[in-house]
Amino acid sequence: MFKFHYKLETKAIALVLAIIGVSSIGGLVEIAPLFTIDQTVEEAPDMRVLTPLELAGRNVYIREGCNACHSQMIRTLRDEVERYGAYSRAVESQYDHPMLWGSKRTGPDLARVGNKYSDAWHAAHLINPRTLVPQSVMPAYPWLARTRLRTDDLPLHLTRLRTLGVPYTDAMIANAAADAAGQATPNTDRAWGVAERYGEATNVRDFDGATGAPTELDALVAYLQMLGRQTSIAEEPAAEGGE
Repeated sequence: MFKFHYKLETKAIALVLAIIGVSSIGGLVEIAPLFTIDQTVEEAPDMRVLTPLELAGRNVYIREGCNACHSQMIRTLRDEVERYGAYSRAVESQYDHPMLWGSKRTGPDLARVGNKYSDAWHAAHLINPRTLVPQSVMPAYPWLARTRLRTDDLPLHLTRLRTLGVPYTDAMIANAAADAAGQATPNTDRAWGVAERYGEATNVRDFDGATGAPTELDALVAYLQMLGRQTSIAEEPAAEGGE
């Protein structure tokens, strides 16, 4: 075997052809499943997009490195399903750019954390995790409650996501900044606009427990409360053949 390899190294053209052949096998293994993606990925007619506030919260989540310790992909193993909830479906991540599946679990998986705890619990946990979980090794993020959320760049962010296939409408893009503020200020005209554009099931409330302009804590809690709630497909039995 080694003699063959040494001999191959002395013949440049043969070595190049061998490299191309081996690389082609690896490429074929990765590409072939894409030809059957329509049969393997479920359809979720009720799938909704992230609101501007939830999208801003997702940006904070990534910026603070939350995805380094928390995964968002529950596998089909029984112990994972019993601990975290229904296993993740591929269609649930179709609007994620980038995807946050992950495999590192210093903290628990968050794929189904939406509405599992109250807003007050999340806010207190983010400000100082050890007030609720004394043995927690999670860092504290008290500045999120003091930092006003930037919203002026949200229309551009939604526009860029639309070019990647996320079905944001012109109205959603035009009202992105107002909707981000409206989702965190219930019982206002802006709040009604959020429900009209994103659906009645959208969480519209004061997420950080403080009145005033939305904070980064508002956004992050809104995002966490949405996880696993974009579609009801996880509540349905898996169909054979991806249909």
